[in-house]
Amino acid sequence: MKQSPLTTTGVTVAVAVAVPEAAAPATPPIDPSEYGYGKVRSGVPALAERFTVTSPDVRDGEALPVETWADAFGCTGGNRQPRLSWSGAPQGTRSYAITMFDPDAPTGAGFWHWLVLDVPAGHTGLDTGLPAGAVSGVNDSGNAGYLGPCPPIGDLTHHYEITVYALDVPTLGLPASTPPTIAAFMMSRHIIGYARITGTVRR
Repeated sequence: MKQSPLTTTGVTVAVAVAVPEAAAPATPPIDPSEYGYGKVRSGVPALAERFTVTSPDVRDGEALPVETWADAFGCTGGNRQPRLSWSGAPQGTRSYAITMFDPDAPTGAGFWHWLVLDVPAGHTGLDTGLPAGAVSGVNDSGNAGYLGPCPPIGDLTHHYEITVYALDVPTLGLPASTPPTIAAFMMSRHIIGYARITGTVRR
């Protein structure tokens, strides 16, 4: 309520006037300037060889299609894991691991969206399923399998690094419930090559 003066016959009277308040936004956008960045080590040895990964669903450096977005956290995407094909892995490769990591998540530690371990060395691609022997690990939501992007509304552009690692062991011997940060640490000493493609999302 706001007091407004009213003058009549030489007498000033205070009259209460109702002033409507502005409605608060349902989902206030994030101010990216509120979040700083710190250096994060890559987890890939400097001498690891580079090879090639491609995808019909991901163009390197471009926006990811909605079909690959999450169907949770306020997003209604298809949550379909990207199809991948790779070539040129170094000699000595005995298995592969696959991850999708968002270094731009406002967590202080990024966000792991996807983890696949123990893909047999004879495979050179991944479709909608996993080959026999491969392990579907958990993502940072605590659930197994792929979790698509769903960055906060109004945040800066997020980069989703999809990486195929060539490893010098046939299996890491880790249970499927291993947190992705621990899995990344355990496999870092076994990486002899890697291939990466990066998609982006902004809401």
